[in-house]
Amino acid sequence: MDVKRVLVTDKAKEVIDELRAKYGPLMFHQSGGCCDGSQPMCFEEGEFKIGDNDVLLGEVHGCKFYMARFQYEYWKHTQLTLDVVPGRGSSFSLEIPMGVRFHIRSRIFTEQEMEALPEL
Repeated sequence: MDVKRVLVTDKAKEVIDELRAKYGPLMFHQSGGCCDGSQPMCFEEGEFKIGDNDVLLGEVHGCKFYMARFQYEYWKHTQLTLDVVPGRGSSFSLEIPMGVRFHIRSRIFTEQEMEALPEL
């Protein structure tokens, strides 16, 4: 069973393609709160400094997707789906000027899926 921690919708792929055409390689970091709530943030690859306190959850449409390790401890039982919704977020994420924002939908993994997940 191939279980992924992060999935992506077709609509989010379209926005990623537009952003990649303008900015080049991209990356995501799941915000841990503060000003952006828990919003997924899209940056030019390397623009956001990844450290020992971040974990790579996987890739979405060719973009690495990270989360802070402390936050991962709360979300490790959850599959995330990167989507996009209308509206302007209050962040530095690259999609904001487009009038849309990336959004996370989630669901709890089944016991069988949890057993199939690779360790991070």
